[in-house]
Amino acid sequence: MYISEIRVIDFNTMKIAKEEIVRFMRESVYRPLTMRELIKGLHVPSEDRGSFRKLIRILVNEGEIVKIRGNRYGLTEKMNLVTGILQGHPDGYGFVVPEDGGDDIFVNPRNMREVMHGDRVVCRIESVKKGEKKEGRIIRILERGHKTIVGIYEPSGNFGFVIPDDRRISHDIYVPLKYSGKAKRGHAVVAEITAYQTKNRNPEGKIIDIIGYPDNPDVEIDIVLRKYEIPSKFPAEVLREAENIQQQVTGSEIAGRLDLRDMNIVTIDGEKAKDFDDAVSVERLHHGNFLLGVHIADVSHYVKEGSHLDDEAFKRGTSVYFPDRVIPMLPFQLSNEICSLKPRVDRLSMSVFMEFNKQGELIHYRFAETVIHSRERMTYTDVAEIFETQNSTLNQVQSKTQNLKERFSYLFDDLFLMRELCEILRENRMEKGSIDFDLPEPDIVLDLRGKPENIIKAERNIAHRLIEEFMLAANQTVATHFTKLEIPALYRVHEEPDPEKIIEFSEFVFNFGYHLKPGKKFHPKKFQELLNKVRGKPEEMLISTLCLRHMKRARYSPENIGHFGLAFENYTHFTSPIRRYPDLFIHRLLKGVIGKHHISKMGLAKLEERLPETARHSSERERTADDAEMDIVDLKRVQFMMDKIGYEYEGIVSGVTTFGIFVELKEIFVEGLIHVSSLPDDYYIFNEREHSLAGRRTKKQFRIGDRVKVKVENVSMEKRQIDFGLVRHQHTDLKDL
Repeated sequence: MYISEIRVIDFNTMKIAKEEIVRFMRESVYRPLTMRELIKGLHVPSEDRGSFRKLIRILVNEGEIVKIRGNRYGLTEKMNLVTGILQGHPDGYGFVVPEDGGDDIFVNPRNMREVMHGDRVVCRIESVKKGEKKEGRIIRILERGHKTIVGIYEPSGNFGFVIPDDRRISHDIYVPLKYSGKAKRGHAVVAEITAYQTKNRNPEGKIIDIIGYPDNPDVEIDIVLRKYEIPSKFPAEVLREAENIQQQVTGSEIAGRLDLRDMNIVTIDGEKAKDFDDAVSVERLHHGNFLLGVHIADVSHYVKEGSHLDDEAFKRGTSVYFPDRVIPMLPFQLSNEICSLKPRVDRLSMSVFMEFNKQGELIHYRFAETVIHSRERMTYTDVAEIFETQNSTLNQVQSKTQNLKERFSYLFDDLFLMRELCEILRENRMEKGSIDFDLPEPDIVLDLRGKPENIIKAERNIAHRLIEEFMLAANQTVATHFTKLEIPALYRVHEEPDPEKIIEFSEFVFNFGYHLKPGKKFHPKKFQELLNKVRGKPEEMLISTLCLRHMKRARYSPENIGHFGLAFENYTHFTSPIRRYPDLFIHRLLKGVIGKHHISKMGLAKLEERLPETARHSSERERTADDAEMDIVDLKRVQFMMDKIGYEYEGIVSGVTTFGIFVELKEIFVEGLIHVSSLPDDYYIFNEREHSLAGRRTKKQFRIGDRVKVKVENVSMEKRQIDFGLVRHQHTDLKDL
């Protein structure tokens, strides 16, 4: 059955027309159609056919439909085709990450010759083997991921090459001498691509900027920012808007808001934090329930939709955090000043009040636009030390925390009440199946020149968990509110792992005597129960790491499919609008429905139009920021090890591949590789199911979690790689576990 006549003259309604075309191709036809057949099937009037053809070309460029032989058009989802972003690998192969959040598709090196890491592509799935990744072939490049490449310039006679800093880009950029500018050997440069690669030719380019020599810490950061196209400076018009914002809260701004300035509200953050998104308060109600207040900076009051500030915040998507600096989403005047919930000054906020009973169940909640006056800027360390006073002797208190006790004594009752509520909420969340990996993270200590002098385990104490629980509760409550109102919103979602991966993981842990029964509906509680069983045992790291690797990545979505890892049916991001655009988006949406419980038809249409792109772009910018942050961490790790060649360390096998064993050192948070070629006693075969390397003759096995002693053999800044040699291997037999 054909749908009603379609008119596409007005490109302002193009989205509706596009949806109708896709719906027609999905529901009403069984084969690819020619342009003439599409026009006939959709009853496109003759005067609109030119616009219709343009619309079809747009859908082809977006990857919704694909043009095949015979000038026919088909729906990608019906033709075993997937649209996604290509993720390259230094060894030449790649993976297509589907835009719909499905499984990655492996791309063989021979099918990677004409594409580049970061390209948006259409991929045909050609092979699906049980227990293995799908394999595909790139059939079309929709959009190039890179217009410029950051790398190191190497001259060679009448030409030169730019060797990409991103090793996932496997082609060097050919640069004719006349386009090399004043670049010298070893310079970090930016090359504009003038011709993309073909099957038989490297990409060509011209040098458009010289960054400098990469051993300078400032240049290091600049290389990473250019590489991931993260803007380090704000445009002039954005700065002008920021500078015009009043830096004190005025009486007219307070009018109409709920005044909370007399409440004991505090911020609790890390020692280095400068932007304070969130503040908290708590009180015991007369019937014994808890009233938790989470107060979030009202960024949306200052960053108006459609302003230059808003456009730039959307473009950046998130702040980016490096060991020695932050690349903020918003200018300093907002992120560190008027929006930051600094102590002892008035600040505008969005507050959510949640009443919990003694079992941690949410009884009631309400939202309000508020004004607060934070009592203190507390740190995680301060709060943790205050909690320790409860179990310390008087002498210990006097010597260790007397100053804290004197300064914060008026807040002690509130803080201990917060801890009580935190423990109840956490226990309740764990009981419902929320997964807590609690894997250690590195903290890089830099000297005054920006060079790493130590890499230690980042501290995580009861105060961290306290704030985490309160923010989780607020985010969940906001998402629940939108769900109740049946209003479209931007959700933070985490999909259930694929059944095949759960089966694979359950088979693996069975070797250790653990039973993980897969089923039609797999609940995260089963994972958490397993993690509880392995806690403190030799196999804890192995099983925790593999459990995490079998998970999908959390993302933003207009569809509320729940958050598997947290075991939440409803979840969003509301608590960090200074540093995340989705939170700012949610604040605006929440303001629009406070006290109204509905949204206008015009507002609803506008919201539904914006949500998919906001979700996609925000997820993409988050991945980019994560990659950039990890890039700097990897660089600092390699720098730290440059003068450690010949040193020996105890370590744990953290990964096993066909080409070797990754080892994480116990004393410092550094990972290196024992290449399989450096194991001279046997030929080693990789067993993917067991995540092990096994000797053919000796049957010796290397598995994740094995204890080893290694020697630093080589450190390569170019490859960002640390090579270890094996000194001693302690394999724990499964029978002994």
